[in-house]
Amino acid sequence: MKQQIKISLLSVAVALGLAACGGSSNKTPEKVEPTTFDFAPSAMITNLSNDVIVAGYTILNDKAEALHQAAQTLVNTPTQANLVAAQEAWIAARAPWEQGESHIFGPIDAMGIDPALDSWPLATADLNVVLATPGLINATAVKAMNTDVQGYHTMEYLLFGDGLTDNEKDIAELTDAQSTYLLATAEIFKGYTQQLEDAWLVGIDGVTPYQESFKTANNAIYGSNLAVIEELITGMVGIINEVGTGKIADPFGADIGSIDTSKVESQYSWNSLEDFANNITGVLNVYNGEFTGEADQPGIYDFVAAGDKVLADRIKAEIVQSIADIKAIPGTTNLPFRQAIADADGRVRIQTAIDSLAKLEKSLEIDAVALLKKWSGK
Repeated sequence: MKQQIKISLLSVAVALGLAACGGSSNKTPEKVEPTTFDFAPSAMITNLSNDVIVAGYTILNDKAEALHQAAQTLVNTPTQANLVAAQEAWIAARAPWEQGESHIFGPIDAMGIDPALDSWPLATADLNVVLATPGLINATAVKAMNTDVQGYHTMEYLLFGDGLTDNEKDIAELTDAQSTYLLATAEIFKGYTQQLEDAWLVGIDGVTPYQESFKTANNAIYGSNLAVIEELITGMVGIINEVGTGKIADPFGADIGSIDTSKVESQYSWNSLEDFANNITGVLNVYNGEFTGEADQPGIYDFVAAGDKVLADRIKAEIVQSIADIKAIPGTTNLPFRQAIADADGRVRIQTAIDSLAKLEKSLEIDAVALLKKWSGK
C-alpha cells in the first residue's frame, strides 16, 4: 500500500541589505511562491473510474460477446464472409483491450486476467500439437492449458494464419479442429472479460466492487487519494515504456541486421501498429478523462494543470504527437510493422516514434510525478 507523501510549505527568509549610508534598506522583499498546490481529486477519480476504466471494460466485454457470436456463426456456417466477419470482430475486440493497458492494475492483475487474455508470444508448436488431436478440444480442456495457447493471439493465429506473407486467410485453410479451438477459446475469453467487468462494477464472491475502493480511498487497497493518482500515472508510464522499449524496440533491433520479426506482437493479423496507437490512445483517455470525442471531463490533465498548466499542455501535446508518430510508421506504401522494421525509410519513422515515446515517458515519470510531492493532498 502506497503511503501518503507528507509535504510542508517552504519557509520564506528575507535577507535585509544595508544601504551605503549604513541604514536599513526599504527594498520590498521578493515574493517566494509556495511549494504546494491545491486540487480536489474526487470528481476526477470518480470520472476516470466510471467513464474511462469501467466503461472501457464494458465495451471490451460487449466486443468479446460479439467475437464469441462471430466464432459460433463461423463454426455453424464456414464461409469466407463469416471468416472475414470473425476477423473483424477480433480486431474490434482488440482496440478496447489495448487502450485499457494504460491502467493494468487491480483485478486484471490480481485475478490473472492479463496473461489469460493476452499472453505473447504464442506457443504455436504446442497449439499445433493440440490441433492434431481434435478430440481433446473443448472449453474445459483449453482453459486448463497454458495461457500461451489461449486468448487474443491464439484466436488471431487461427483466424488470420501465420502472417508471413499476408494477413488474409482463405476459408479453405480453416480446419474443423481450428474452428472448434477458436470457438472454445472465444468462450473462455468472454468469461474472463465478464469477470473483469464484474470485479470493478459489482464485485465477485462477496468482495467489494473494486471501483468503490478506487473512488473512496482511505482503505486497505488505497490509503489515500494520492495513492490513487500515483497508480494512474504509474500505469500510464508503464504502457508508454512497454510500447517504446518493448513492443517497438525489441523487434526493431539495434540496426537493420538485428531485426527480429518473431517478437512483433499481433503479427498474424498485421494489427501491430493499431495496437501500439491504441495503447497510447489509452494514455490520452486517462489524461483527458474521456474517450476521444466525448464531452470534457476531469482527468490527469486537470491534476497536472493545477500544479503546472504549461507542463499539463506540454504533456498532452506529447501524447498526441506520439500517437501521430506511430501512425506515420507505415509511410505512403502502408507497410505493416513487421515489414517497416526491415525498410530503411520505415526505420527512420520508427526511430522518430521511439524518441517521441521516450520524451513522453520522461515528462510523466519525472515532471508529472514530481507534482505528487508538491500536492497539498486536499
